[in-house]
Amino acid sequence: MSDTAVPILMYHAVASAPNDATRALSVAPEAFAEQMALIGDLGLTPVTTADLATRWRSGRPLPERPLLITFDDGYEGVHRHALPVLAKHGFAATLFVSTGWIRGAYDTGGGLDAMLDWQQVRDLAGTGIEIGGHSHSHPQLDQLDDAALRAELVRSTEIVTDELGARPVSFAYPYGYSSRRVRVAVREAGYGQALAVGNGLARRRQGPYALQRVTVRRGTDVKEFERLLQGRAIARNFAKDRALTKGYALVRRARQVRRKAIRSRV
Repeated sequence: MSDTAVPILMYHAVASAPNDATRALSVAPEAFAEQMALIGDLGLTPVTTADLATRWRSGRPLPERPLLITFDDGYEGVHRHALPVLAKHGFAATLFVSTGWIRGAYDTGGGLDAMLDWQQVRDLAGTGIEIGGHSHSHPQLDQLDDAALRAELVRSTEIVTDELGARPVSFAYPYGYSSRRVRVAVREAGYGQALAVGNGLARRRQGPYALQRVTVRRGTDVKEFERLLQGRAIARNFAKDRALTKGYALVRRARQVRRKAIRSRV
């Protein structure tokens, strides 16, 4: 079976005037429209996360030049700005919602900017956009103990199921952080596939719970965007990100060791 490389685009906010907390990872509506037009011009075929994983799992062939368009967290601009563009092109997409950030009965107040409400999430689902899980309060899941990890997954899964009438089957790790323990917990929570970040192309051999994505941000111009779609110069584009990630990983592992040591003395 061929191991086709698939670009999975990771978006966050789509906003004209984002706040400071979301600015770097936001995309202007005009830029988003231009990027979607380029996807159409290049003949790529957007699919949902569930569709990609199902095809890889079953061995069914992928459509010609597959691509995933994903959004994390649940920012209001996905409904206001992205949905009309996606509908214009007939593009599939996946939205991963942090249920405690969506406006409504479960809102914890943690949302970083203007967030969707549940009616807007239902509107998006009604157009065929896949709604996936992204935890409840958007923590670093690999820093949680087992009980807190399971609570985050169960809470968010139950809320999405109750609000939409369908259980989410795809998951995205907040901040992209996971570990073997987290991946097992996500699988046991009923998810069939999960997305990390990694800033690389997704391949079947990565396994269904560690598929890589590439980050689209406000500074991504149309030439860089085309290179991302074609899988060219990704390592160079994200070299700084990877260096920072590796450095922070050492800090986070040290924190985990300290917490385990403290718990063992209690």
